[in-house]
Amino acid sequence: MKRPESTYMTTQAKQKYTAEFKENAVKRANESSNVAETARELGIKENTLYNWVYQYSRHAKPDKAVRTDEHLYDELKRLKKEVARLTEERDLLKKAAAYFARETR
Repeated sequence: MKRPESTYMTTQAKQKYTAEFKENAVKRANESSNVAETARELGIKENTLYNWVYQYSRHAKPDKAVRTDEHLYDELKRLKKEVARLTEERDLLKKAAAYFARETR
């Protein structure tokens, strides 16, 4: 007996956003120093917002805000700091794990 095809696939419905919502989201992203945080605030996926920013910057008219290299530089700088902090935390946790592993033997 063959099951209906709908039981085989579990697809998530694609969310539709208005052009006005997209424009406002892109504007907020351009004004923000952190696109990922803006996406979380708006309740959308980061990649979705990055795609919108890219699309609007390609088709931007002179009166629309476009993400500048300065925004990208600031984001890169912030991410590098975060990577350095996380690397430091990881190394500290490795040392602590090795210490406690020796202590229990």
